[in-house]
Amino acid sequence: MKPVKRKKLLRKLLLRSKGRSRLWAAIVALCIGTTLLLLSVMVWWNFEELLSGKSNNDSLGSTFITIGKEVTNENMGKPMLTLFTPTEIEAVHSVPQVQDVGVLISNRFPVYATLSSRLNFATEMFLEAVPDRFIDKKPVDWYWQPSSKEVPIIISTEFLNLYNYGFALSQGLPQLSESSIQSLYFSLKVGAGDIQDTYMAHVVGFSDRINSVLVPESFIEYGNKVYGMNAKSLPSRLIIKVKDPSNKEFVQYLKDRNYVTNNEQLRWNKLRAIVDVVTASTGILSILLMFIGTLVFILFIELTIAHAQHSLTLLLQIGYSPKYLSGFMIKRFLPLVIATVVASMCIAIGVQVIISEQIKVMHLNLPTFPGWPVWLALGISTFILVALVSTSIIRSIRNT
Repeated sequence: MKPVKRKKLLRKLLLRSKGRSRLWAAIVALCIGTTLLLLSVMVWWNFEELLSGKSNNDSLGSTFITIGKEVTNENMGKPMLTLFTPTEIEAVHSVPQVQDVGVLISNRFPVYATLSSRLNFATEMFLEAVPDRFIDKKPVDWYWQPSSKEVPIIISTEFLNLYNYGFALSQGLPQLSESSIQSLYFSLKVGAGDIQDTYMAHVVGFSDRINSVLVPESFIEYGNKVYGMNAKSLPSRLIIKVKDPSNKEFVQYLKDRNYVTNNEQLRWNKLRAIVDVVTASTGILSILLMFIGTLVFILFIELTIAHAQHSLTLLLQIGYSPKYLSGFMIKRFLPLVIATVVASMCIAIGVQVIISEQIKVMHLNLPTFPGWPVWLALGISTFILVALVSTSIIRSIRNT
């Protein structure tokens, strides 16, 4: 008998089971369960990606944070107690979650800024500097040398917001856009007495990472040496790159040493707990649905084989091997399992693509396609499903 005719005959003899609605119910439950499992793993993985800072998600406040020592009644009036010693800086660097540590160097000389325009703005101000590797939006012209009379400045985006929505409105001054403030030049008078100079300064960029007024390190070092009479001081703030600031051990480390930072930057440790609970609950639900779907699917297969028991007995008597018949049944049912898993993965990929595009509005970045944990979950679940279905078919035919 030709292979085509043989397959048609076997299909008529073996695949006569009724109750197709059960089969579709099993496939739907299996699809929903697999999809939920992949989505729960994907949500967990996306959150880990945001916290790890692998895509420079600084607006999340998850990678770079600034820390200082808490000012208490005991150390008030004792500024040396609020500074970081080299030993303490090294200790922070040795914390498992900390990847890099930088010091914020502040000016130790007087600085007076004047904006000569219709704004008529003048104020004393402070300046700080950090290593260039910690600057999130480093401008092209971010450099200074002693022969230059022009100083580039980076200000915090938050400072600009405070000026526009607080100071400007209360003082009757015009609000400024980022482009307009970058077009303004103001004089920067540094030093005091016989040792002072005036520089021209202008804003060359804005930082979402550091709440400060930044100038190049070379300017602060030169200013402290010349106008601050070579004043040297320990840093009062550190900027650190952290793998995951929501890590409980890291948060406890800060608390134990009375190190303070913007609590908003550590808010993700609470959200992380919520995400863990949600993903774990969804994962358990998805596994339950997959179990039910797989159970119904296997029961349908066993029912089909039971209905064809008489035909199977005859086929075995006329020379068909159990291995051949098992292979025939496996080839008929496994494609349904594979198609269900593929459909679930397509849904997960579609959701990831949409999320990665929508989250860009928040200035956050996520990979366009799901990461390796999602594919690993897909591979493990597919292997288990294929193994269970194949084993059930082989066992049922051998017991005929």
